[in-house]
Amino acid sequence: MAEAQSNRTYATGRRKCAVARVWLTPGTGAFTVNHREADTYFVRETTRMILRQALELIEGLDKFDVKATVAGGGHSAQAEAIRHGISRALCASDPEKRAVLKREGFLTRDSRKKERKKYGQPGARKRFQYSKR
Repeated sequence: MAEAQSNRTYATGRRKCAVARVWLTPGTGAFTVNHREADTYFVRETTRMILRQALELIEGLDKFDVKATVAGGGHSAQAEAIRHGISRALCASDPEKRAVLKREGFLTRDSRKKERKKYGQPGARKRFQYSKR
């Protein structure tokens, strides 16, 4: 789940098929995702905002350096997986922040996934067109 070493905290975050491994270290607010700057990895402003939500909530945006590796899913799912991992790491480093993060829903794993396609129909829920005559 989450583990705290001397001054470095590790946690895993998940969303849809995306899995993020997040390391938090005290620092100046540098974001690194898959060995790239977060602003170059995530092009859309909304995904960049999702990344910073947990740190903005506890007012620690410029107090921690975030290093994340993420695989699977799309850009939105990856950003939300990193946010989930950051929230878990923050709780591991300081348990008093748990109540604030829990209230915002950042610690809850969003379990919604894509529904599988069923045989005998074109998609997960859509049926083939029915003709009476």
